[in-house]
Amino acid sequence: MDNLRVYLERLQATQTNPLLLVGEAPGFKGCKYTGIPFSSGQLFRSSPHPFIHSIRDQLDIRVRESENTATMVWEYLLDKPVVPLFWNAFPYHPHRPGERLTNRAPNKKEVEQGGHFLRVLHDLFEPTVVVGVGRKGLECARSVFPDQSIRYIRHPSFGGKAEFIQGMDDLLRSTTEPVR
Repeated sequence: MDNLRVYLERLQATQTNPLLLVGEAPGFKGCKYTGIPFSSGQLFRSSPHPFIHSIRDQLDIRVRESENTATMVWEYLLDKPVVPLFWNAFPYHPHRPGERLTNRAPNKKEVEQGGHFLRVLHDLFEPTVVVGVGRKGLECARSVFPDQSIRYIRHPSFGGKAEFIQGMDDLLRSTTEPVR
């Protein structure tokens, strides 16, 4: 999917050593269709974020559903001096058998498989900080980078928005170099 290529190329062209935020897996309303972690078709249609706006016309978005996590994350980032490199512990959409419009957490084998892609992305972008967003993201990042300090931020879904915001605020306060 060219959408992911557009996102990664734009991020690489505009940032040096970005923050790497590792989520769980693509959701059935968002990344499954866009190919870009922590995003949705509706986000690319309506977000005023400058980064989103800069790639909007280059994307092929056919499903325009809204996805709560994507909305919360990019609303938070709107006035922040950072656009993180987003990735998922498992880069494919895991769902219940026979029910493609469901989400399930990736299993241990899937998280291990996803580690290969995370390592490649890490080598390409050389992030200054790696953050697990949610337990699966943390688990994957720690297993791939056992000698690196991995930060943890609560995933914003299922009532975690306030803790996510606090975690991001703490993270951005602790990083010394702006990444925009």
